[in-house]
Amino acid sequence: MMTQFGLRSRMAVSYVIVSAAAVLLVEAVLLVAAVPSLRAADRATQEAQNRAVDAERHLILSSVQSLARDLAGAVGQTAGDKAASAPGGSDAALLADAAAAGLSGRGGGASGWVQVVAGPDGRVVAAQPRQSYAAGASVPPAALARVPGEGQIDDKGRLAFWASAPIQVAAANKATRVIGIAYVEVDLKSAAAAGAAQASAPAADKLTDAPTDRASLTTLVVPGLVVLLLLVPVGALFGLLSTGRLIRRIRRLSEGTAEMAGGDLQVRIPVSVGDEVGRLEQAFNTMAERLEDAVAEQSAAAGAEARRAERGRIARELHDSISQELFSVSLIAAGMRKVLSPGTALRGEAESMERSLARTMREMRALLLELRPIELEDAGLAEALEHLCRAYEARLGIPITANLDPVPLDAAAEHAVLRVVQEAVGNAVRHGEPASIEVRLTETAGRVEAIVRDDGRGFDPDAVSGRHGMGLELMRERLREVGGAVEVDSTPDRGTTVRVTLPASGSTA
Repeated sequence: MMTQFGLRSRMAVSYVIVSAAAVLLVEAVLLVAAVPSLRAADRATQEAQNRAVDAERHLILSSVQSLARDLAGAVGQTAGDKAASAPGGSDAALLADAAAAGLSGRGGGASGWVQVVAGPDGRVVAAQPRQSYAAGASVPPAALARVPGEGQIDDKGRLAFWASAPIQVAAANKATRVIGIAYVEVDLKSAAAAGAAQASAPAADKLTDAPTDRASLTTLVVPGLVVLLLLVPVGALFGLLSTGRLIRRIRRLSEGTAEMAGGDLQVRIPVSVGDEVGRLEQAFNTMAERLEDAVAEQSAAAGAEARRAERGRIARELHDSISQELFSVSLIAAGMRKVLSPGTALRGEAESMERSLARTMREMRALLLELRPIELEDAGLAEALEHLCRAYEARLGIPITANLDPVPLDAAAEHAVLRVVQEAVGNAVRHGEPASIEVRLTETAGRVEAIVRDDGRGFDPDAVSGRHGMGLELMRERLREVGGAVEVDSTPDRGTTVRVTLPASGSTA
């Protein structure tokens, strides 16, 4: 089922993707047009929020500073009264007595608000509420200045404002001295007391978070997402319905190709319309006709090759048997002529027989030259192989790299090498379906080597049969006749290499 409708499914998906891309493009254009105005509105809102936060911050900090000054004044006044009524006491004792009185009744127990009386060294003397700062603890070092100070605490999510003021006592000579520090702190996240504390609770969120209104962006994006969701079933249905006829035509092409691959070269596809698929159908029919003609030509070429092979076999037989016999008989006739006395009838017969044999041997040599491949007669083995490679390359369109050196071989060996190389190239083209072929001819250390290497699909030499086996056996038989050997190295899907080796002319085999 997937193989039947795989293309339809992919085309339906492509429709969905294209439609989705169009929707996304429209959304992008809308966003590009709307985002600047939205950002301007966001900036204006943010600036208004920042101004409100600054005002909130100033109000809270002013309240904390005022409370710190009030606490310092109250404690200082109490300490001054006690010093006037009971002179001679220490500043620490005065501060301790005045702290309790100054903190009582100040409403400092509200949640989030802390009021502290500390010594000049920052050691806490009293605090309201008491659990906020234990006696002997220290206020922040920044609050120990002998002038009023304020600041902000932002530590691990805790946000607070603080203010400090020196506690001063007037001496008898009207001079003042600092006996302690009044320190006030408000935690903005937990403050919920009356007055400024009630206003500070919402300010804490404003100081930590600055939300941006994205409602306008949402109104632009959500409709686009809805359209994208609707496109999936609609696009899939449209793709399946619109590609039905096209898929049937492509399936018909696929079936025709399968029939042709099975050997039916007369299969033809009806050409429907003149679109791209119609041109493909026409091209298929043209290819089928050319392939049928090519097969017919190949059959004719095979017959011609068989005739050439038969001529070669006859030439070998004539050379190896009849020529040798004629040479032997000519030696016998020459010997008879030499031993017989001049003027005798038998000597005349021997001379006549010797002349007839010489004439017959000359005719035999002419016949053998006629039966030899014409390429070797015209140029030699290297140029004959070059011509062979160019002919295969021009006829079949397969690039053939030829690296051919002149080599010393006699005519029979040249003929054998030419035919074996031709058979190897033909086998590579017919059975290997290569993208390229390399033919190499070299001579090294008295040995001639011819290599035909292709990058085709290869085969298993141990499992060859039929035409493969017969072709290899004919190669081996042909080379054994000239003292050579052939080696075939092939692996499925990794190409084939045919290596021919034989002794060079004049060397010892």
